[in-house]
Amino acid sequence: MRIDHDALIVGAGGAGLWAAVELARAGVDAAVITKLYPTRSHTGAAQGGVCAALGNQEEDHWEWHMFDTIKGGDYLVDQDAAEILAREAIETVIELEHMGLPFNRTPDGRIDQRRFGGHTRNYGEGPVRRSCFAADRTGHMILQTLYQQCLKYGVTFYDEYHVVDLLSEGPDLGDGGRAAGVVAYRIADGEIHTFRSQAVLLATGGFGRMFRITSNAWSLTGDGVALAYRHGIPMQDMEFYQFHPTGIYGIGILLSEAARGEGGILLNGEGEAFMARYAPTMKDLAPRDVVSRSIYLEIREGRGVGGKDFVHLDVRHLGPKVIEEKLPDITEFARVYLGVEPLTEPVPIQPTAHYAMGGIPTDTLSRVTRDAAGTIVPGLYAAGECACVSVHGANRLGTNSLVDLLVFGRRAGRQMAEDLKGMGRPQLASDVEVPVRTELAALRAHNRGENAAHLRKELADVMMDKVGVYRDETLLSAALPKVRELKERYAKVCVADQGSVFNTDLLEARELGYLLDCAETTVVAALARKETRGAHAREDFPLRDDVNFLTHTLATRGPGGGRPQLTYKPVTITQFQPKPRTY
Repeated sequence: MRIDHDALIVGAGGAGLWAAVELARAGVDAAVITKLYPTRSHTGAAQGGVCAALGNQEEDHWEWHMFDTIKGGDYLVDQDAAEILAREAIETVIELEHMGLPFNRTPDGRIDQRRFGGHTRNYGEGPVRRSCFAADRTGHMILQTLYQQCLKYGVTFYDEYHVVDLLSEGPDLGDGGRAAGVVAYRIADGEIHTFRSQAVLLATGGFGRMFRITSNAWSLTGDGVALAYRHGIPMQDMEFYQFHPTGIYGIGILLSEAARGEGGILLNGEGEAFMARYAPTMKDLAPRDVVSRSIYLEIREGRGVGGKDFVHLDVRHLGPKVIEEKLPDITEFARVYLGVEPLTEPVPIQPTAHYAMGGIPTDTLSRVTRDAAGTIVPGLYAAGECACVSVHGANRLGTNSLVDLLVFGRRAGRQMAEDLKGMGRPQLASDVEVPVRTELAALRAHNRGENAAHLRKELADVMMDKVGVYRDETLLSAALPKVRELKERYAKVCVADQGSVFNTDLLEARELGYLLDCAETTVVAALARKETRGAHAREDFPLRDDVNFLTHTLATRGPGGGRPQLTYKPVTITQFQPKPRTY
C-alpha cells in the first residue's frame, strides 16, 4: 500500500509530537509513524524536570544555563547550539505551561524549580534552582500534553508501524539524494506500507539497549540512527554514552536526579557521604559523568555496600512530605523492585546506561547534515535523542534532554513547514519495497540459524563490561572483534515465528541489527579517541587533550556496507574557551 503526506515524523516522543504540532498549526498535512502507542514513547519515562532559567526561586540567567551546558559537556558542545537551547528553553517551557502542563507551583503560583546536577549560578559558584517539574513525572506530563495538542490539531497517527527503511529521490541520502519517505511494517498484520513525503523527521530516540544495565525501554534500539547510517549519513560522537549514577541496583530502572536535587545523598558502604571528596563545591549535584565515575571508584576501592558493587542513595532525612509529594514514582520504584522503604532505608543504586550524546548530525534548524562541511540532506531532519546538534557534547546535563527535544522538535517542525513551501512531491520507483521484503524473507528463512535473543544478550554483556563507565585499550580492543563476530553471526539470525500477526520475533531480530551498527561505531570511535572527556573515560589516557581531540567524530559506513570510517569536524566555540573542569 502507498500513502502520501506532505511531512512524515518517525517517532512519537516529545520531539516528534512538538514538530507535529508546529506542522499542523502551519496547515501542513503531517503524519506521525510510531512503533508504539504514542503515550508509551520513552519521553514519558523522564522524571526529574525540564530546565529553563526562569528565575522563579532565585536569580538565574540563560547565559548561566548556556555556560553550564558547555562546561558540563566538557567543551565538546557546539556553543551556537547551546545558546539557542538556553535562550529558547524559557519560551518553550512557558508555552508548555500555556498548553496545560500541570507543573508544580510555588506558593505564589509560579512554576516551581529545583536543583539539578551541574546547574550553577554565576558561572559555577554553586547550585541553582533551574529544573521545572511535575513531581517526578515530568516527561509523562510533557508527553500527555503534546499528544493532546496533536489530537486537537488533527494530526494523523499510524500507531504500531515499524519503520524499516528510508527512501530517497535520486542518489542515496549520503550521496546527495533527497528524502522521499519511508517503508514501514504494520505490526498488527505484517503488511508493508510505503509512505511518500516531501520531508521526513527522525525522532526515534536512543539505543541504550546495547548495554546490559540500562534505564532505556526495550524499544530503544537505535532504529533511526542505524537507518540513516545505512543510507550514507554519518553517526556523530558515538563514543560518548552517558551512565546515570542512580539506577536501581541490578535492574537499571532510573531513580531520578530529582532525589539528589531535593537533598538526597550518596553513601558508601562505610556510611560516608563520599561525593565531597570528588566534587567539593557541587558534591552530590555534580554532573553525571563525575558522579558515576566517583561511584565506580568507591566500589573499586572496596567501599561498596557490604563489599558489593553498589552504594546507597539516602533520602530518609527529607521526610515523608517531600518524598511522597515530590518523589512519588522514585520511592514507589524502590518499594516495588527492591522491597526497600525509602522513608526508613537507604536505596541500593549503581550507574546505569542512560543517554546517547551522539547520533545523527544536524544543524541548529534540525536539518540532517552528511559531512564535516555541514552539507544539508534535502528533506531529512532529526530531533531528540537520536540527533546530535550538539548541545550535549561529551556529557549531557540532567534536564537538558527534555529541553533539547522540545526546543529542537519545535524548530524542526517550523523549519519543515518553511521548507515545504513550493516543494513538489518526490518521485519513487515502483520497486522501493523490494529490499525490505527480501530482507524480511531472508530473516524468516533461517529457521535453524542464530538465536536473536542470545546474540542480543552477548552484545549487551560485552558493551557493559568493556565499553562502560571506564575504558582502556585492552577492554576496547577485546570488545571490537566480539561485536564484529556478532555482526557476522547476525547474518544467520533465526526467526522462529513464521506468522504475520504481531510477529515481535521478527521485529526484535531487526532491532538487533540496528543495535549492532550502533555498538560497532561506538567501539571504533572510543578506540580512536585517546583522551578522557566527559562520559568517555580512558584510564590509559586520563587527561583531556584539546590539542588533538577538541573535535566531533563522524563515523560513516564503509563502501558496500563495510566497517565504519572515521573523520572529524571542529567544535563551534563562540564565547567560552575550554578550561579545566572542576566542581
